[in-house]
Amino acid sequence: MTTYTITLTDAETKAMEYVAFSVQDWADNALQNRARIAMDEIYNEEVARMTADPTITSIPADKEAVVLAADIKSAAVRNAEQALPE
Repeated sequence: MTTYTITLTDAETKAMEYVAFSVQDWADNALQNRARIAMDEIYNEEVARMTADPTITSIPADKEAVVLAADIKSAAVRNAEQALPE
């Protein structure tokens, strides 16, 4: 598990408290929902890759296991690769 710290100004905190019952719960929900979407993308791509590979005889049913085992690049790495001059 990883912990992230978010820093808000007093005005940002006040604004968030105006729209959210709990700023922490809102931040947790936003990050967890985006992670869920990304996990679905990774899982679907990995299942498609595994299905097309005749050497793979079984696909794990556990989505987290598939995501953790996936050989993927982070957004930062992909962005850096795109920025390299050819």
